[in-house]
Amino acid sequence: MHPFHHAAATPDKPAIIMADGSGEMSYAELEAASNRAAQFYRSQGLKRGDTIVIFLQNCLDYLPLCWGAQRAGLIFVAMSTKLSVDEAQYIVDNSGADLVIADVSLAEVAAKLKAPKGGFSLGGDIDGYEPLAPRLAEQPASRIEDESQGRDMLYSSGTTGRPKGITGPLPDGPIDEMNPLIGLTQMLFNFGPDMKYLSPAPLYHAAPLRYCMAVHRFGGTVVIMKKFDPERFLALVEEHRITHSQLVPTMFVRMLKLPEDVRSKYDVSSLKVAIHAAAPCPIEVKRRMMEWWGPVIYEYYSATEGTGFTAINPQEWMEKQGSVGKALLGEIRIIDEDGNLLPQGREGRVFFAEAGEIEYHGDPEKSASVQHPEHGATFGDIGYVDEDGYLFLTDRAAYMIITGGVNVYPQEAEDVLVMHPKVQDVAVIGVPHEEMGEEVKAVVEPRDWADAGPELEADLIAFARERLSHVKCPRSVDFEKALPRHDTGKLYKRLLKDRYWNKEGASA
Repeated sequence: MHPFHHAAATPDKPAIIMADGSGEMSYAELEAASNRAAQFYRSQGLKRGDTIVIFLQNCLDYLPLCWGAQRAGLIFVAMSTKLSVDEAQYIVDNSGADLVIADVSLAEVAAKLKAPKGGFSLGGDIDGYEPLAPRLAEQPASRIEDESQGRDMLYSSGTTGRPKGITGPLPDGPIDEMNPLIGLTQMLFNFGPDMKYLSPAPLYHAAPLRYCMAVHRFGGTVVIMKKFDPERFLALVEEHRITHSQLVPTMFVRMLKLPEDVRSKYDVSSLKVAIHAAAPCPIEVKRRMMEWWGPVIYEYYSATEGTGFTAINPQEWMEKQGSVGKALLGEIRIIDEDGNLLPQGREGRVFFAEAGEIEYHGDPEKSASVQHPEHGATFGDIGYVDEDGYLFLTDRAAYMIITGGVNVYPQEAEDVLVMHPKVQDVAVIGVPHEEMGEEVKAVVEPRDWADAGPELEADLIAFARERLSHVKCPRSVDFEKALPRHDTGKLYKRLLKDRYWNKEGASA
């Protein structure tokens, strides 16, 4: 259960293929590169438990650097490439990172970052950084003598506040030790040595990084896109005969909105498992994807924190449409605002009991805020459990709108509006209202900016009212050329809300 085994057994097998043709790496080459990375970390005085920051775009070097840290007992922070200088420096400082490895394309931010052991650049020169490639080349390709198991420490996307480092103890076992994710991927998604996994999302996010590394533990091949493009994704499935992938619902929506002649010209019959998570998927979107791709779409519900896990296969989902499945890690508890356990069918905050605690690096107050002494930990979502034990999510607690004393969860309106043919993306939020406290507003990214205006606004409001209770529908629609959405599909709804609440002089 580690690439070094596959380097010995199948040295010439592709471990990594860059989808844009910029490079390919066999298992033998991955083994040598990750060993050189581990040797480099030791040459910098880094020891077990020390921390590094990887600040890179998707590239051929990304996973070898992570595997080098994993076998050197380091904590590796895969940092978002979308951050400002202040946000990035906050993560460098908060994580206690000793050094930063950065991409030359990120030089504008990277050059201003400070770490105790400095920075190393890939792909070109960054002011104040030392080029990494020659330092790696001078290292031996042999394994370091004191190998031990490291781990990632990933930061939340900051959709509801400051990013939080999700941490935990370093594993004590050998570097090829089985872990819970490996067991789950094998049991649920049939991971194995013959798989070809297409990764369309940034590797700094938890699911792409961890699942790509899981593929390497099984000896499969990872095909990495630098950036998601809907038609290119379909072409890659056909070209590489992809068997597995993991996507987010916004990717499904973008593929469904391709012209029919474009969608139908690519052969996607090799796909056996298309996993989705990270954000809620509208029922109609998932249904249409299964009509197109067949019963290959699997879903799980978890978080970077890793405390709690549910899953549902395509056949189950057709019987329980809208569910995210049954618990496989932890026991689901639905809790009201006073901490009382709610019965089946009643909506409340979702907790996972007996699945471990959530620990945010350097923030015991935040860690405590998501724990309940009796009911476990929560990711902050609202939902209910049906009579068969299937979990249905309503929305995130932080996104709830209270209008005239009525609780409105915006996900329902978003799921309706995103299917309108003139809508590319949508967010529904609560904005200040003098009488009602909050009013429901939709912020829409139209497919064609020329459509933005009063006519489309009226059409969208009517479209929603035909399908939902009027209290759940937007009273007004604003238009944006691009919504602030994370590459992993999560919407930075906090940024949208701030604009409207700050206009009124109130805090978001």
